[in-house]
Amino acid sequence: MSMAQHAEPAVGTPPAPGPRQTDGRTTRRPLALRLLARPEVGVFLGAVAVLVFFLIAAPSLRQGSSIATVLYQSSTIGIMALPVALLMIGGEFDLSSGVAVITSALVASMISYQLTMNVWVGVIVALFASLAVGAFNGWMVVKTGLPSFLVTLGTFLILQGVNLAVTKLITGNVATDDISNMDGFGQAKKIFASSVDIAGVEVKITVFYWLAFAALATWVLLRTKYGNWIFAVGGNKESARAVGVPVNFTKISLFMLVGFGAWFVGMHNLFSFNTVQSGEGVGQELIYIAAAVIGGCSLTGGSGSAIGPVFGAFMFGMVNQGIVFAGWNPDWFKAFLGVMLLGAVLINLWVQRTATRR
Repeated sequence: MSMAQHAEPAVGTPPAPGPRQTDGRTTRRPLALRLLARPEVGVFLGAVAVLVFFLIAAPSLRQGSSIATVLYQSSTIGIMALPVALLMIGGEFDLSSGVAVITSALVASMISYQLTMNVWVGVIVALFASLAVGAFNGWMVVKTGLPSFLVTLGTFLILQGVNLAVTKLITGNVATDDISNMDGFGQAKKIFASSVDIAGVEVKITVFYWLAFAALATWVLLRTKYGNWIFAVGGNKESARAVGVPVNFTKISLFMLVGFGAWFVGMHNLFSFNTVQSGEGVGQELIYIAAAVIGGCSLTGGSGSAIGPVFGAFMFGMVNQGIVFAGWNPDWFKAFLGVMLLGAVLINLWVQRTATRR
């Protein structure tokens, strides 16, 4: 009885007034540190800094048409940087993405021209070809266990050789024939390579596709089960498999998503210029990967966002066009990109350490 009487006050008595005691593990971090934990915050600040710098260094860049040119340059990089970023979050790389863009354009052009068919036939065949390349990369990675770096490096070399050899064999030249007079060209150009007039400024349609794809990718990552799968397989695929995540499906589908991006950008290139140079695309894969890394995607997988690569691509477009508008030697472009890449990696490292510091 005395024990029961002794226990009652412990249940009914409220805690004494005063500050709540914590052991340090449950302390809420300041807002600034929580913002720094977001992978896209650092690149956003960097993009703003680059924009301000070139607006000062190149006054002609302040015109609406100049900004539209920067956005267009950014969008052609950004559309491909998005699926590349998702693939990196999933823990893999694709070094064939640059030449895969040219492969899709070559397939669409030669199928349409050589077989004298409506260009939409070539577009559809190119889509299946691009998805097949992505599926092959993904299947090789999950079935053999080889690093995606090696698998896609092999694909890169294969596509580079096939692009040049087949084009010369079929057309007798290193470029495809002009398809601008073929059936369906005008309709396809409207979808893939048209412009929209906004207050007297012509804005390429790829800018709107870029932003729409970024919004869709963000929704997928943050609001869907598939987005959780991407983060899970990138963080630890064995743990993900143990809790029921379809690891093989997720990785293969991510490679196919890169193939879709390559097809889309390839169609834009084809219907913008009417013809395709078979030797192009080499080196672009590094720019796509760099835009994703600058955007906060981890090189080891499991971390990143879809918004960060948008700002990363914008920085690339701004530097590329800003150097031209400033009247500087364009040979400095790659040097700027290297500085941006190293700076972004160091900033991301600092952000991660600062955000996790108690």
